[in-house]
Amino acid sequence: MASEQNVSETEAPEKRVLIIGPSWVGDMVMAQSLFILLKQQYSNVAIDVLAPGWSRPIIARMPEIRRAIEMPVGHGSLMWSIRRKIGRELRAENYHQAIVLPNSLKSALIPWFANIPQRTGWKGEMRYGLLNDLRYLDKQRYPMMVQRFDALAYPEGEALAEKLPAPDLHADIKRVPSLRQQFGLTSERKILALCPGAEFGPAKRWPEQHYAAVAAQKIADGWQVWLLGSGKDQPVAESIIHLLPQGDQQYSFNLAGVTQLEDAIDLLSVADAVVSNDSGLMHISAALNRPLVVIYGSTSPAFTPPLNEQVAILSIPVDCGPCFKRECPLDPATSVPMKCLNYVSPERAIAALSELVSN
Repeated sequence: MASEQNVSETEAPEKRVLIIGPSWVGDMVMAQSLFILLKQQYSNVAIDVLAPGWSRPIIARMPEIRRAIEMPVGHGSLMWSIRRKIGRELRAENYHQAIVLPNSLKSALIPWFANIPQRTGWKGEMRYGLLNDLRYLDKQRYPMMVQRFDALAYPEGEALAEKLPAPDLHADIKRVPSLRQQFGLTSERKILALCPGAEFGPAKRWPEQHYAAVAAQKIADGWQVWLLGSGKDQPVAESIIHLLPQGDQQYSFNLAGVTQLEDAIDLLSVADAVVSNDSGLMHISAALNRPLVVIYGSTSPAFTPPLNEQVAILSIPVDCGPCFKRECPLDPATSVPMKCLNYVSPERAIAALSELVSN
């Protein structure tokens, strides 16, 4: 069976809900808004989340979740027999409801195999029969992804509150001193965290030279710079450091690829400010309520905005966007590629930081 992780214990829950979680970091963070709503609706609800193994550190920081169940099937894989086996084993849990957040047909299979009586989700890939509480998405009514998640907490047609609960990850602050020691991080300067990666694709990535200009200014102001991301982001982070003046490089630390996700969460929780692309780490920073500057390129802040209050969103209107492409579709021979990001100047980010945080 899929491996399990007990996050918190609930005795005799009046309602047991299985969430089929999303496959992207940012989406998992935004889903916490739904979990908070379920807790508000039911005084004693047990919420379990079936999701990829990488999501465990995020789910562990969500007090609303009773248990994380690791999904051993990779994103995009059907693996019918494995899904059937997991579903049949979950029958013993006697869930009252499953809420399926991804729109794929395969994501609805496990609740169906588990014989969960109420299986809720958007129609997505023609999931008739697999879901018996099938919703039809009105994109004008629910333009934001978090609204689409949260609407599934209510009976069909019930109106959402104007202000939805913001994700609120609980960092483990006690780990920070040992993490500082492990990675050689000083505590003598304010911290600017840069999150220059974008797992989705390069069309969401602000140029390295722009990040370097912001970093150089904050180092001149007496700050240090932490660069966070996955192993794939390590070359980008290293390039940013190399673009800094030689004397500034001692105050910059490339943590991309050397930290685990739980480390990044706890380190971001003590950052004095964050500058990020539209990425999973951006949503984590927002859920930690860090002062945050976000640069949007191929995606739209109208769809996946950060949900904290200390935020500045930077973008520019372009005739080709938002295109939601992984790579810029413009031909460099006839157009200026990546203008949605290249034309967002570092001076705008520096000014936004100054408004959010004093030196």
